[in-house]
Amino acid sequence: MSDALLFTPIQVGHSRLNNRVVMAPMTRSRAGTGDAATPLNATYYAQRATAGLIISEASQVSQQGQGYAWTPGIYNDAQVAGWKTVVDAVHSKGGHMALQLWHVGRISHPLLQPGGADPVAPSAIQAKGQCFVIQPDGTPANVPTAMPRALETKELSGIVDDYVRGARNAMAAGFDFVEVHAANGYLLNQFLSPNSNQRTDAYGGSLENRARFVLEVIDAIIAVVGSDKVGVRLSPQGVFNDIDDPESTAMALYLAKAFTQRNLAFLHIAEPDWAGGAPLSQAFRLQLREAFGGTLITCGGYNAITAEALLGANLVDMVAFGRPFIANPDLVRRLRENAPLNEPDPNSFYGGAEAGYTDYPALAITQGD
Repeated sequence: MSDALLFTPIQVGHSRLNNRVVMAPMTRSRAGTGDAATPLNATYYAQRATAGLIISEASQVSQQGQGYAWTPGIYNDAQVAGWKTVVDAVHSKGGHMALQLWHVGRISHPLLQPGGADPVAPSAIQAKGQCFVIQPDGTPANVPTAMPRALETKELSGIVDDYVRGARNAMAAGFDFVEVHAANGYLLNQFLSPNSNQRTDAYGGSLENRARFVLEVIDAIIAVVGSDKVGVRLSPQGVFNDIDDPESTAMALYLAKAFTQRNLAFLHIAEPDWAGGAPLSQAFRLQLREAFGGTLITCGGYNAITAEALLGANLVDMVAFGRPFIANPDLVRRLRENAPLNEPDPNSFYGGAEAGYTDYPALAITQGD
């Protein structure tokens, strides 16, 4: 597939990327002390720097935004320094990288919150789901999410400020882009969905009101880093983390048009199939393509052949790969050469050290490479 569209360069925002293969954001729960990225994380990402774009694992914009132990943050100087080590390693290999900005909202527990507080959400509605905590006896465990408290209207500007600080910090660490995580049932997605947002103020009710907070976050970030460095992730028809939104495709199209007006660099769609949601229709794909004027990325269990077909039909501009990148640091080469793929070990997806993280083998270098 050496002449395939998947391996051709593309201009995204202010950056020219080497190919159209994206490494999807994947939580690996290997942050170090103080939830800062470590040299081990730098090795992991640098091994995968042949991707046209790496999107980092989700990184909480505040301690309040954390829902899982050992995930990296982007709200203090030590975390910025840790991420700078990662970005420098990726750039040294010729790669480009986005930081995914994250607030989990109700997908959390007092054991992760400042002072043992309750998690926050658009409305006081508990999610059917789990988060990952360190228990008082020091052992890690998956536990049910806690009942959240509803955010007061006056609190929302503070959370916007947290996202802005995260975006500024990402630029200080050297990232090429930020991706605002508005997918997969986390805080911004909770505002979008009527089953998790039952507010009666300006942020609830109509589709436009439910979209308001996401757009306020985007606008505030654009004001400090520029629209050509900003992307967003959405998950239309997604059901992960107890989302049930009959208007999710209409919301995605509404937001896509709003993002076009703001000249965002990219829109990244997390397809719903992996968590049991209904597959996206061809009609919706065509509507989304028309609605969004920037670089359109999709992520949904693709291989080289299916990704190429989507690119060839001009339905998207880039395709993101998740689990294949876990086990194949040289995934771009393997896709281009139609080489066999290593199988990832699910037992080492979350937590741990080098095993199942940086020790997957690359293809042997042959003469002439």
